[in-house]
Amino acid sequence: MSMYVILSILLIAVGSIMLIRPTSFFEWTESWKSDTKSEPSKRYLFGTRFGGVMCVLAGAGGLIVLALSR
Repeated sequence: MSMYVILSILLIAVGSIMLIRPTSFFEWTESWKSDTKSEPSKRYLFGTRFGGVMCVLAGAGGLIVLALSR
């Protein structure tokens, strides 16, 4: 059961980073693939923020389900 709590908190943390700082997430995950110093596209920023929202919702949903199952 504690593994699910840790996973839910991890999802919320990563999702929050994706939502609040998508350019930092780009630098950590995608910038190493290119030799040039480029900025993420608007489509990438939107997709990253959308993915962040989904991660936060999944993590929060996991915590809610765990709390209700006790």
